[in-house]
Amino acid sequence: MGETVQVADLKGKVVFINFWATWCGPCRAEMPSINVLYDKFKDNPNIVFLIVEIEGDKEKAAAFVKNEKLTLPISYPNSDIPKEWLSESIPSTVILDKGGNLATRHEGMADYSTPDVATFIQDLINK
Repeated sequence: MGETVQVADLKGKVVFINFWATWCGPCRAEMPSINVLYDKFKDNPNIVFLIVEIEGDKEKAAAFVKNEKLTLPISYPNSDIPKEWLSESIPSTVILDKGGNLATRHEGMADYSTPDVATFIQDLINK
């Protein structure tokens, strides 16, 4: 199994968290754009990507990532997800600043490959 990540241990880094499930069409549709963003920042030690498959269906998630040729690291929750991060709908994405504070939250599908998103994240990294 993979290592356990405590979000509190990530203070000092920007944290991009996306909540999704393999059965969620909009979740699957936005994954390639998240992968573009991930590829842009994957070598930056000041940001962490947590792509959280909330159903815990590791086989389906692995198959999806492989079929879509994604390079995103998939995570699975091992404790309750704070309600201010995930309410009722997926996909949901939150970005935490270096202090662990909520910088932004988006419910529903989005295109994360845009220059605006990259600039927003880079600005958080630079703070």
